[in-house]
Amino acid sequence: MRKTGSAGVVGGLLLLVALLVGCQSPSAGVAEDGRLGEPATGTSTAVSPSPTRPSGYGAVFLAVDECSSFGTTSFTEVPCTGERAAARVVARHDGAVREGPRCPRTADFVLHISEQRPASDEDGDGAVPRGYACMRNLQPPHPGDPGGGGGPRTIVGDCVYSSGDGQVRETACDGTGERKPEYKVTRAVTGRADCPASTALYVRLGGVRPVGCARPL
Repeated sequence: MRKTGSAGVVGGLLLLVALLVGCQSPSAGVAEDGRLGEPATGTSTAVSPSPTRPSGYGAVFLAVDECSSFGTTSFTEVPCTGERAAARVVARHDGAVREGPRCPRTADFVLHISEQRPASDEDGDGAVPRGYACMRNLQPPHPGDPGGGGGPRTIVGDCVYSSGDGQVRETACDGTGERKPEYKVTRAVTGRADCPASTALYVRLGGVRPVGCARPL
């Protein structure tokens, strides 16, 4: 009899509170990514360029391709060229993780950004919206890679172990994790009937091919 399982644990999610420094003219347009754009339609007053931080650091809090530092209790945005830079944003979305787009397959972890109302923020409306950033470490290890033992998603090539109650959790395929791998996800399919005969466990992956076919190790 085949076992059923599910995986998709987001480990080590840390809450961020960001106070962003910068200002913007009230008549300037704002692009979809929150950066300063052209003057808003219908305005006739000339707008002097507002001083902003260099692109890639500080214009929008943790925008795509910006970097964060590692900390024991919090993360901060830092220049990607600085020695404190540890991880890069590969995707950035507003709202909660469960309600928004999935992170890229090889993201290493997710940073949750809580809604705050600081005195200064990225677009001048007095708020940093709630959202999340999908992060990729600048240097190995990369737990989000196939078999890496972590990351916000379970993908083909990952290994899992049974954690009880019909649940499974990821662990490193090379055995370096706290738990030894018991199964390896070899294929992602649309339904269980599409899994090969060697399948001993079904793993919930989500996406357009939500069923992972896992064989015993």
